[in-house]
Formats: sequence, C-alpha cells, structure tokens
Amino acid sequence: MTTDTTPQGAPAPGRTLLDARGVTMRFGGLTAVRAVDLTVDTGQIVGLIGPNGAGKTTFFNCLTGLYVPTEGEVRYRGTVLPPTSYKVTAAGIARTFQNIRLFAGMTALENVLVGRHTRTKEGFWSAVLRGPAFHRAEQASRERAGELLEFVGLAAKAGHLARNLSYGEQRKLEIARALASEPGLLLLDEPTAGMNPQETRSTAELVLAVRDMGIAVLVIEHDMRFVFGLCDRVAVLVQGEKLIEGDSATVQGDERVIAAYLGEPFENPPGKENGR
Repeated sequence: MTTDTTPQGAPAPGRTLLDARGVTMRFGGLTAVRAVDLTVDTGQIVGLIGPNGAGKTTFFNCLTGLYVPTEGEVRYRGTVLPPTSYKVTAAGIARTFQNIRLFAGMTALENVLVGRHTRTKEGFWSAVLRGPAFHRAEQASRERAGELLEFVGLAAKAGHLARNLSYGEQRKLEIARALASEPGLLLLDEPTAGMNPQETRSTAELVLAVRDMGIAVLVIEHDMRFVFGLCDRVAVLVQGEKLIEGDSATVQGDERVIAAYLGEPFENPPGKENGR
C-alpha cells in the first residue's frame, strides 16, 4: 500500500473535524441514543464500542444523514451537516456498513467508480454527448479507482465481480469505494466482523494507512483487541448513553465497562460519576 492517495486540501493535524453534541434519537417511545457528545480530530482513529443494542449503529446513522436526530446537532468542519446521506457524503464523510452493501453483479473497479460520483463534475449534456471533457473525466475516475484498488490490495481483482471476491476482499472493496468519495472522515461499521485473525490484522494495517493518508477514522467494532490496539481514543455506549470516553487503558480498566459487557446492571460507584 504505497500509492500516494492523500486527499487535496487535507486539514491540519489536531483540528476538530466531527463535533456531535447532545445527539438524541427517539423512535416513538423508545430512546435509542440519548444526549451523546463525540468529537473526532484530524489524524485520529476513534473507537465506538458497547454491547449489542447499545445504539452504536443508530448513532452512526445520525452522523451520516440516514437519520435526522430528534435532538442535538452534528457539525463537520464547523458546519451543521445536512439531513440527507448523499449531501453528507459530498460534505466529506464516507462510511461502510455492518452488512456488506456492494453491487454484487459489478466488478471491483465498477464498484469503486460508483463511489466517485459525488466528485464527478460533468453535467448531463456532457454525459449525453460524450465529448472530450466527458472522456477526460471518465479516464481520471478510472485511474483514481485503480489507485484505490491498489491501495487496499485488490489491484489484481479489478475485473472480478464483487460476488466472487472473498469475504475479507469484499470488506476491503467497501473501504476503497468509500475512499473514492475523497472523504476527510471515514466511518467504519464493524469492519472486521466475520474475519479470521489474519484478515483482522490486514484490516488494522489498512485503517492505519488510511489515517496516514490524512483521513480521520471513527470505527464501531466488537473485537476489543482490534479497537484497543488501534484507536487513539475509545468511547463506550451502553443503553444509548455514553458511559465513558478515554484512552484504551482508561476504558479497559473501568469497572462499569466490564460490568456492561458481562450483562450486569451498571451504576456509578462513588467517585466515578460522569466517567471520572
């Protein structure tokens, strides 16, 4: 993974990219996410963990325009995000999904080209007439897609149908497609689910390489070894609320986190209020 794919105009390290404040999501009488705050800075890999049903994917959906939060707001680079997913992508946030969502009957290259559509500036008549400008843009997109396939280790599979790729390769293809939109922030929803140890290590290396491109990463994951070995900061959701946030050592040593993963009721013990 040596291809230089650093996005143009990547923000300076340490600057806040994502700023979610008081995000609450209710479905009728059910509150799935309650008053969650979370920030992601440039150059960071942030983990979001919690037991099943903790509200992690719902929170992701609020960040990416699939859901409009009942309360709170989500800002990206200081601007409130629009409430539609394609506009969120255009703003600079890309994501993968817990369940793979590739176009099975399209090749790996074609899947990545789909991810380029938010950055393609050719208009309707250019596409219809297929003039020189259209062909230049099409060639540039194909070259970029090829670079991204090389970056994730799938250059040799560019012409293979997505359905014929291995599970781990399909996960990598999803990441390549997300990167094709030239994001400043990449959201990964359980990227190692169903993977063997070798595939998990390869994914960890890929996430680090994405970060080194200048793209911040927010990741949901159940593999604790993966999260704590990779992330600069980890936030824990339990029953829709943020229980604690901190570095790996702080989070791993918190009694409430241990209790939550064992399925025990959690209460703030003396001196532990609000994650302190």
